[in-house]
Amino acid sequence: MTNDRPMRLFFTVLCLLPVLSSAQSYYFPPLGNNWDTEDPANLSWNSDSLLSLQQYLGDKNTKAFIILKEGKIVVEWYYDSFTQDSLWYWASAGKTMTASLIGIAQSEGLLDIQDQTSQHLGQDWTSCDSAEESLMTIQKQLSMTTGMNDLFFDCVSDSCLKCLAPAGTRWSYHNGPYTLLTNVIESAFGGNVTQFMNSRIMLPIGALASYVQLGNNRIVFSTPRAMARFGLLILAQGNWNGNQVIDSAWVDEMTTQSQTLNPSYGYLWWLNGQGSFMLPANQTVFPGDLIPTAPADMFAALGKNDQKIYVVPSEDLVVIRVGNKALASSLAISSFDAEVWEKIGNLDKANTSLEQEITRIFLYPNPASDLIKIEYEVPVESWILRSMHGQVVAKGVGGVVELGELPAGVYLMEVELVNGLRVVERVVRE
Repeated sequence: MTNDRPMRLFFTVLCLLPVLSSAQSYYFPPLGNNWDTEDPANLSWNSDSLLSLQQYLGDKNTKAFIILKEGKIVVEWYYDSFTQDSLWYWASAGKTMTASLIGIAQSEGLLDIQDQTSQHLGQDWTSCDSAEESLMTIQKQLSMTTGMNDLFFDCVSDSCLKCLAPAGTRWSYHNGPYTLLTNVIESAFGGNVTQFMNSRIMLPIGALASYVQLGNNRIVFSTPRAMARFGLLILAQGNWNGNQVIDSAWVDEMTTQSQTLNPSYGYLWWLNGQGSFMLPANQTVFPGDLIPTAPADMFAALGKNDQKIYVVPSEDLVVIRVGNKALASSLAISSFDAEVWEKIGNLDKANTSLEQEITRIFLYPNPASDLIKIEYEVPVESWILRSMHGQVVAKGVGGVVELGELPAGVYLMEVELVNGLRVVERVVRE
């Protein structure tokens, strides 16, 4: 995949045009709970793949999942007792809110990202010597290149903020210097960071949120729909129904490479399609794209336990996921990202397009007791058998599916053909 910065710059240019602003092409929900929807059928989304995605998310401890297309709600699912009014934490996905507020503070002349951090936090805010501390700017905090020891991950006291390398020469995902950006905002603004957030961003887009102190961290809490409104604001280059809430140039700056050490990191946003990436608590540079199953131009707010805001300009999509950890615990990126985007990518593989390629796949006998045979006109690459909650219970290759000790019930059989097409059929184990 290639670097899609030109695509995002294209969107920025559109936002600067008085008539053809990209923000004008989006639907913006009004105040309150009324929000226009789009029927997935109008987008030719595969109903079986949609069901599979819904069941997968439920099986992965999801509380809420929202997909916006051009601002309208296409998918809005809640699990357990969670509702659209329930509050949840953003975790490190909230870093993107802080980055947005820094840009607004800069546009208001309250600070400059090239300011030395000590101008706002005072001298000796770290335990580094004065020469090392003088290299630390707001920009280095935004790009995770302060050079400080990230083993003291959440600590914000000067005794924990120890230098390992000169600022700008080492990338490390580090909560302490990031969290202190909220102190920088408060120093520059002369008030509370939650007040600044709501007055500058959330109220103009019809929502509310709060920074809540949890230990050393300040965590953003809101409803999932408030997260979706914020994601739509970013998709629209900071413009909300004609009101430029965040400067479009700053949105572009936040969501492009902030340094060369980790090309997949902007200003507290994660970037896809950059060709290599680094991960939290790791100094290895990995080849490839951050989320290879996702569109190359996607950028994302990624939080612990799989709190997600995905933004895809090329497809006019915003995707929100909140809940408990889906898979293994992680600080930001996790294997859930690749899995969920593989399923989202299957949504536009419409049932009708499959039927044009093949006459039919027959599964027989169905209901079955011991095995199922697959009759096909195109060779089978592989098959996956899932529970109705989306959990994989068996998988294999070839045209015979042995049911083994599976309990009686209804399952989903996903068959992938050698031409890349997939068919999902319901099967019954007697």
